[in-house]
This record gives sequence, C-alpha cells and structure tokens, in this order.
Amino acid sequence: MIFKRLKTYMPRGLYGRAALILLLPVITLQIAVTISFVQKHFAGMTGALTVSFSETAIYAMTHPDAAPSLGLEMTEAETIPDADRWHFYDLTGAQVVANLRAKIPEVRAVDLTEENAVILYAASGAQTWRIRSDRQRVSAANPHQLIVLLVLTGILMTVIAFIFLRNQLRPITRLAEAATEFGKGRLRPYTPAGALEVRAAGTAFLEMRARIERMNQSRNLMFSGISHDLRTPLTRLKLSLSFLDDADAEEMKKDVQDMEHLIDAFLEYGRAEAGAVLTPTDPKSLLLEVIEANERAGQNVGIGRVDLPDDKPVPMRPLSIKRALENLIQNGLRYGGTRVEISIVRTERTLRFEVEDNGPGIRADARDEAMKPFTRLDPARNQNAGTGVGLGLAIVADIARLHGGVLRLSDSATLGGLKAEIVIAL
Repeated sequence: MIFKRLKTYMPRGLYGRAALILLLPVITLQIAVTISFVQKHFAGMTGALTVSFSETAIYAMTHPDAAPSLGLEMTEAETIPDADRWHFYDLTGAQVVANLRAKIPEVRAVDLTEENAVILYAASGAQTWRIRSDRQRVSAANPHQLIVLLVLTGILMTVIAFIFLRNQLRPITRLAEAATEFGKGRLRPYTPAGALEVRAAGTAFLEMRARIERMNQSRNLMFSGISHDLRTPLTRLKLSLSFLDDADAEEMKKDVQDMEHLIDAFLEYGRAEAGAVLTPTDPKSLLLEVIEANERAGQNVGIGRVDLPDDKPVPMRPLSIKRALENLIQNGLRYGGTRVEISIVRTERTLRFEVEDNGPGIRADARDEAMKPFTRLDPARNQNAGTGVGLGLAIVADIARLHGGVLRLSDSATLGGLKAEIVIAL
C-alpha cells in the first residue's frame, strides 16, 4: 500500500527519475554525516570545552583580579537578560547553555548572540558579574563549515554526475522520439549512439524500420500488380457483355460491376499507405475540399464546428485523410442517414476530424467489432441500402493509425446517429 502511494508521486520522465536516483543518496548521505558528526564530534568537543571554561569562570568569580590573565572580561552587570539567548542557526548553542548552567549553579543568563563571544551572567554573593570571553573557549569554531562544505561538494558532484548521465540518457530519448515518429508514419533521421546496450537497441530499431519499409514497398508493388492483372480481364468481360442485349447479359453486367467494387474495396484496404507522403496541409482547406466535392455530387454534407487556434499547417497524408473522410461520409449516408456534418478540432497534441450522421448508429458493444476488417453489422446498419464488404471503417482506422492516431466511435450529440472521430497525433 505504501509503495503504491509513493509511486503516484514518483517522476514519470526518465530525466526526473535519474535526478531522483542521483539526489536521494547524496542528500541522505549528507544528512546522516551531518547529524553524526555534529552529535559526536561537536557535542563531545563542546562538552569538554564548557567544563574547562566553567572551572575558569568559577575561579574568576572568587578571584576577580585574575580574570584578565585568564582571558576573561569581567565587569559588574548593570542589567541581566530575561532568558538565555542564541541564534536559531547556532548548532551548539543549546548545548553550551545547558552545560554552563549544569556546571555553574550561579548562572543567571547566557548570551551567545554577540559575534564570536560568549557572555555569562553569574551571581557571586551579593554581586552579579558579566563575564565575556571568546566563543572558541566553549565550542568549536565555525561548526557550520562542515555542512557548507558537504552541501557545496554534493551540489558540484551532482552537477557533474547529471552531465554525464544526460549524455547517456540523450541517445535513449532520441531513440524513443525516432520510434514515436515512425509510429506516426514519419521517418526521422537517427544514428545509434551511447552505451553498447543503447547502440544495440538503436541498431535493432533501424533494422526493424528498414524491414517494415521494404515490406510496405513490396506490398504496394504487389497491389499495383494485382490491380492491373484483375482489371484487365474485367475490362474484357465488360467489353464482351456490352455486345449482348438480353436480360442475362444485364445480370452479368451487374455482377461484373459488383466484382469491380469488391476489388476496389480490397485494394483500397490493402494499400491504405499508397501515396503515403507526409505533406504540411491546411486542415480547414482539406475539409472544405471534401465538403465541396460532396455538395457538387448532391450529397447532404455540411460543416459543423471549426476550432482551429491558428492556420499552422499539419503534417499529414492529404489523399489518405480525404479517403478516410469520404468513407465515413458514404457510410453515414448509405446506412440509413440523410445528413452528415464534419467538424474539425485542434488541440495542443491532436487534430480531430469529427464526422456525424443522423442514421441509426452502432451499438456501443459492437463498435470495436465494426472497425475490424470484413465485418458487417446487420442489426446496426441497413445493408440493403448499398453494397459493401465491411472494410470502410477498417480502412479509416488504418489511416488514423498511419498518422499515429486512432479512430473513435460514439453517439452523435448533434444529429443523434454515429459520431466517428479521426484523431491525428501532432
């Protein structure tokens, strides 16, 4: 239970935890050494000195003429302080006062506030003496020097250690940044550096990234070849069927069209990264292009909320985002909806495209399933309203992941249907 509570207060970042690892032992060591040294060394030395000084003061009170030769300034006290006095930062002040009162019963007050001096007010018969001497006679000189030396040395060594540690942590943070950018589909230049283990991890990352890039290139080439090889016989079939006029030919033409739509859907899903070049793009201009294109096609598509703090371009793949928005629009209109609105919201870390429709929506417990490839949700969507193979949302989810983001489905508070959010990480 204690460790769980402490965990909530621990630094989250690597530099914070490294600083804690450095500072905690140094501070603990300084406290332990200071307490031990002050209690044992200074306390013991102060006790011995105050015993000697007490004996000298007692002798001087009975032999006032010997005070100068004993190194004491001894005069009659005009006023006596109400209480013992010493500075709060005086490490041995309390012990000096206690020892003097224990050894000299005649003490009325002890004043340690004067610099480098100890002043003792003591009664001897009917007379009260003010006895002044050097502070070094009752305690060690400058006991704070040890603490100051420890603190300064600890700070210096901590700074030096942190500089060396930062040089070791920097390659790790660079590796993490390169991996994060690659997860968003961005290739950041990276060269392995640092300790052998970090270099090994960096080299493994570069090899993995190169393999993934080669796989993507091979996949794109494969789908390009498949597209060409499948469309050629379909084109010949369509050409041959165009010469036939009977009813059977019309049915065959519809089958060929359905096959063409299915092939397009499969290829679109398989090459979601086609043309995947990050380009600084104005999100609002991209959104207006998509809405204008659908309005020209007679679609009931409008613009919703636009919350953009500035006009700063966002690195994205505009063709992929347009394809994702088109898929969401067609899904909204095809499966029971008559109105679609698109909103855009930009925060410090994300850019969100929100597509809402007034259709029947998707049940909350079926939304994760709906984003899987080849999933058709008959209870949630009207499948008779169009032809589909269950790849629309899967394609959008892949495009969102390609941008280091995610596709989220929820209920539309504005239109009452489905709300799909494409969240892009910035």
